[in-house]
Amino acid sequence: MTSGTPTTTPATTPAAAPAGRLADGTGQGRTTIAASVVQKIAGIAAREVSGVYSMGSGASRAFGALRERIPGGGTSGASTVAGVAVEVGEKQAAVDLDVVVEYGVAIADLASAVRRNVVGAVERMTGLEVIEVNISVNDIHLAGEDDNRDEAPVAPAPTGRVVE
Repeated sequence: MTSGTPTTTPATTPAAAPAGRLADGTGQGRTTIAASVVQKIAGIAAREVSGVYSMGSGASRAFGALRERIPGGGTSGASTVAGVAVEVGEKQAAVDLDVVVEYGVAIADLASAVRRNVVGAVERMTGLEVIEVNISVNDIHLAGEDDNRDEAPVAPAPTGRVVE
């Protein structure tokens, strides 16, 4: 769903268009907004909502955790766009989100809050009209559940000496 080609939108001037909307066209040039920019904005906006534990499917989260353990692998910004797919046109955008929620959160209320935050951020920052935000809840995170549960206490290594 993510398009690698940048989207071209007409330039805006304060007098030509209301805040948050693109002008139909001016002689001053064009503004290009890449789909990856919309994708990052939507990902950051979704994570800002309390109750969202993480983004992405189980496989993408596992791959991301592995990538972060590799030196220099976790600094690419890929975690910002994990679980976010966008389609961007000249004046409109659609967003798909894969979300993991915290246990105990009302999922319907959380989805509404995420939708509002994503629509507001994308429209405010890009001027594109967000026509839909589809949210897929893939998992629930339990408070006692840690991602490092495979780390058991380690016994000291044998030294080869007898201690009496």
